[in-house]
Amino acid sequence: MSVRSMKEDDPLEDFARREITLDGVAKRVYVAGSGPAVIVMSEMPGISPHVARFARWVRDAGFTVYMPSLFGRDGAVPGAEEGAAAFQRACVSTEFRALAANQSSPVTQWLRALARLAHQECGGPGVGAIGMCFTGNFALTMMLEPSLLAPVLSQPALPLKEPAGLEIAPEDIKAVRARLEREDLTVLAYRFEGDRFCRAERFAAYAAALGNRFVGRVLPDSAANTDVAPFFARYVACPHSVVTAHLIDEAGQPTIAARDEILSFFVRRLAPTV
Repeated sequence: MSVRSMKEDDPLEDFARREITLDGVAKRVYVAGSGPAVIVMSEMPGISPHVARFARWVRDAGFTVYMPSLFGRDGAVPGAEEGAAAFQRACVSTEFRALAANQSSPVTQWLRALARLAHQECGGPGVGAIGMCFTGNFALTMMLEPSLLAPVLSQPALPLKEPAGLEIAPEDIKAVRARLEREDLTVLAYRFEGDRFCRAERFAAYAAALGNRFVGRVLPDSAANTDVAPFFARYVACPHSVVTAHLIDEAGQPTIAARDEILSFFVRRLAPTV
């Protein structure tokens, strides 16, 4: 993969731009690669150069990436004011449940349909998915779709006002746990130790709900990149984005180890059976 600046808008020219309509709702989805499908859901405030870089790492590991545009300006470096506006729009959107615990965001219905489509188009045993920050819990709710086999939760930040809250309906998480047990599957999750938006209480709540099917990783704050875009500098101001904005792209870094573990997880779960 060629080296790109994380400080310039990303034209996303190596992704096919598709308008995909599912359940009567159309969204732009960026698609690239070949092999089993992995859905990459961006963090707030949108598909930044860092999110696109992670999607390319997934593509280059042997997967077809489906990256839906859910909010923000696609490819943009996260500016402070523009990012804040995207955040505010998402918080009041009927597609998301940003504040209340014990509710699944309506957009996860569309994302489950996307997983079904991606599996039909790409084949293989099933589909992987990773959510980040605002979308961090979505891969768990998407486990209600049978084709989803490899869910990753990166710094799940919702619900915003309840550190121990889970952004999933109680009946949904019970159904997900039953499936995890029945099919011997696991959920990978990541956060920084000092993350104020995804705190230890949330991981404890996941562990209580999912038992040993939940595999949570906590990285030290010292592992976070400090050279971040204006949106993160002003509104996040703590280690948060494990595989994107706060990742240090150097060999031996804990964030690179997290990235590699996620890619290996996708390979292990989605490699075609012989």
